[in-house]
Amino acid sequence: MEERTILWSIIGMLFLVVSFFVFQAGVTGNVVAQLPNEDKIDTSGWTENEIMNYEMHGTIPAKAGSGAARSSSNGMVGGC
Repeated sequence: MEERTILWSIIGMLFLVVSFFVFQAGVTGNVVAQLPNEDKIDTSGWTENEIMNYEMHGTIPAKAGSGAARSSSNGMVGGC
């Protein structure tokens, strides 16, 4: 009987931890979705390869100008 209580306690704790992380992921997703449009970089005129490199690696093409790379000096958005 005692083993069963310990097992259900562990399952309950795991459920609470997973619920917490799911809630945190949901909150983080909503905050990102509400960013103002002025912080987004205009990708019109970029090739598909440049857009993919920006989305996957955060690199901004040199032709985007210095205004788009204002987040850091080397043109990286997130950095790896």
